[in-house]
Order: sequence, then structure tokens, then C-alpha cells
Amino acid sequence: MSTSTIPTPVDPDARRVPPMGGFNLTVLRIELRRMLRNRRTMFFTLLFPAALFLSFGGQPNWNDNAGHGNVAAYIMVSMALYGAALTAASGGAMVAMERALGWSRQLRLTPLNPAVYILMKALLALVLGAVAITAVNVTGIAQGKPHMPVHVWIECAVLTLFCTMVFAALGVFVGYLVPGENAMQVLGPGLALFSFLGNVFIPLDEGTWIYRIAEWTPMFGVAEISRWPLTGDLPWTAVVNAVAWFGIFVAGAAWRMSKDTARV
Repeated sequence: MSTSTIPTPVDPDARRVPPMGGFNLTVLRIELRRMLRNRRTMFFTLLFPAALFLSFGGQPNWNDNAGHGNVAAYIMVSMALYGAALTAASGGAMVAMERALGWSRQLRLTPLNPAVYILMKALLALVLGAVAITAVNVTGIAQGKPHMPVHVWIECAVLTLFCTMVFAALGVFVGYLVPGENAMQVLGPGLALFSFLGNVFIPLDEGTWIYRIAEWTPMFGVAEISRWPLTGDLPWTAVVNAVAWFGIFVAGAAWRMSKDTARV
């Protein structure tokens, strides 16, 4: 007498967890194309950082020595960092609009891990940062005033690009923290303040009380890292600062995403 195998019933509510938490290159490619088609974003990304660098032009001390280059090179690296941080943060803050449209709650219905979603947004913001850095460096080459060895030029650009990950994560965090229409109203002035405290706009005197406060701000560490090939000096506290703030922003963004999409 033969017996048939009775199949095990499958729970229709059970969801298969995809590999790597749901990281998907197709989704990443679609999001990148959508972002690059936004003419307003690309216009802002290309022109604003370069115009900001040119606004600091004409300084009488631009040809003075600064590490392995001159002051013009120091300012160019600093402005590339600020421009990349601002554009990367604005790219990350696009999640605020997705929240307003209800897209974040739709994502909660999928097995997509919140940390992976934040990583994908950070990678997209990194592309914006790369465009901003390239725009500033091309402007510097065309202007002809920044001087430093080619390898130092390249190293500064690469380090600046990696450092913008901190502000891409910040953009996602703020995008989930405040309403969509207020995200850039918070990020714009906030990053300007961080840049003043982070030795990006105005060099701060070591040993002063404001310098001690600045050492704890998010822009301080990444600014020191970005200019390290040029200055030849990198305090270990700057590396700790950058890593710590990146971890705080990623953790905060993941937490807020989980809270925001929990009511599905």
C-alpha cells in the first residue's frame, strides 16, 4: 500500500528574508537615474560649490605656502568638502519627500532592512558629492591658483568623497526626523554652522575655548581627514570624531525609519 506525502502548509504571512538585507542593484540604478534626471538638483550640485570657491578668490595670501601646497589649494579642498557635504545631505534628505508620499510605509511591507535602505540612500548621495567635488576641482584647475602635487590633489579628492558619507547619513537622519518641507531648512543652516566650527570657512586658533568645542562637532574630523594629504597632519581624534558621528547618524536614521514605518 502506497502512501502519498502530504506537503507542509506554507504560512502566507511568512516573508523570505533576501540576501544582504534586500540590497538591490536594480533599485539602486533606478534611483540613480531618477536623481540624475532632476535638472534642479544637478544644477545646484554643479554650480553652487564651484561658485562658493570662486567667492573666496582674490585673497592676498592665496599663494602663501600651506603644507604641501598653497593657501588656494587649502581653500579649494575645504570648499569641495562643504559643497559635497551639502549636496550629499540634500540627496539623503530626499527620504523626507518619500515619507510625505507614503513610500516609506510601502517599503515597510517588504523585507528590506532599514540599515540597507539607508546605505542605498547614502550611496546615491555619494554620487552627488562626487559631482560637487569634481566641479570644485575642475574650477580650481581652470582658475590656475591652487598648487599642490598631483598625487596630493587626487588623495584629497578621494578622502573628501569618503568623508561625505557622514553627511549623506545625516541627510537621511534629518529626512526621517522632520517633515519633508523642513529638511533642507534644517540642513542648510546646520551645515553652515558646522563648517564655521569645523575649520572649513575660518581657521580656528588651537587652545581657545571655541576650538575645544569645535573638536566635538561633525565637520571637524572630516575636514582634518580631507586635508590630511595637503597638510601632512592628522590628529587621531579627528578620525575618532568622523567615525563616531557616522555611526551616530546611521544608527539614528535606522531608528527613525523603524519608528516612522512601524504603523503600517
